[in-house]
Amino acid sequence: MTVDVQRPVLAGKKALVVGIANEHSIAYGCASAFRELGAELAITYLNEKAKGYVEPLATALQAPMFLPLDVSKPGELEAVFERIAKDWGTLDILVHSIAWAPKDDLQGGLLNCTAEGFSRAMDISCHSFVRMAKLAAPLMREGGTMFAMSYHGANKVVANYNVMGPVKAALEASCRYLAFELGKSGIRVHAISPGPLKTRAASGLRDFDLMLNEAVAKAPVGELVDIMDVGFACAYLATPYARRITGGTVYVDGGVNIMA
Repeated sequence: MTVDVQRPVLAGKKALVVGIANEHSIAYGCASAFRELGAELAITYLNEKAKGYVEPLATALQAPMFLPLDVSKPGELEAVFERIAKDWGTLDILVHSIAWAPKDDLQGGLLNCTAEGFSRAMDISCHSFVRMAKLAAPLMREGGTMFAMSYHGANKVVANYNVMGPVKAALEASCRYLAFELGKSGIRVHAISPGPLKTRAASGLRDFDLMLNEAVAKAPVGELVDIMDVGFACAYLATPYARRITGGTVYVDGGVNIMA
């Protein structure tokens, strides 16, 4: 392996980042890190309401593609990849950083989660990543890296995480199976498990501030991680330096996951 140290390590790479809602989003940390290391970006926004928050960020990151994407709407996901195929013809990095469940199903405990709510949470938060991977893989002709955002509640019970625990567990399992299926094509797949972060998605969880305080108290490093910690971890995994790493769940949480 040779790496040109005279140019940014992701120079010339094309990255699709899905899930930026505002400047506090984990996906924004990923996009910022990729861009700092030389990658070119395609960024999506959920709907017209979200567009006003995301567009200035996409502009600041000099993203040549800024596209609408609601994975629950038929055809929108396919349209994003058709545009990437038309404009770039290739893709090197994919970030899936979206999760959703109906509020009542999210806050009511797993026993009270409706079948419809469970199904919608699974489709948007998990199966949409599988659908993205299927569309992205043909564009990763020289290999690539895919990321999906998980959380420690996928493996251990976290109070008030409720239905998202089983859903994220399914997402992590999907990453392992995709890593196996896509490995022969030089495509690596990672589940990333950040520590608690003050994102818009996290605001839907009950007693989230307690989770933050507990994370600080438990973390061996004595502090919370931020979105750039997550972003640069993903950026590293997308470089040739991590060419033999795939299929695992990578914790970016200051060590909280090792503590009892």
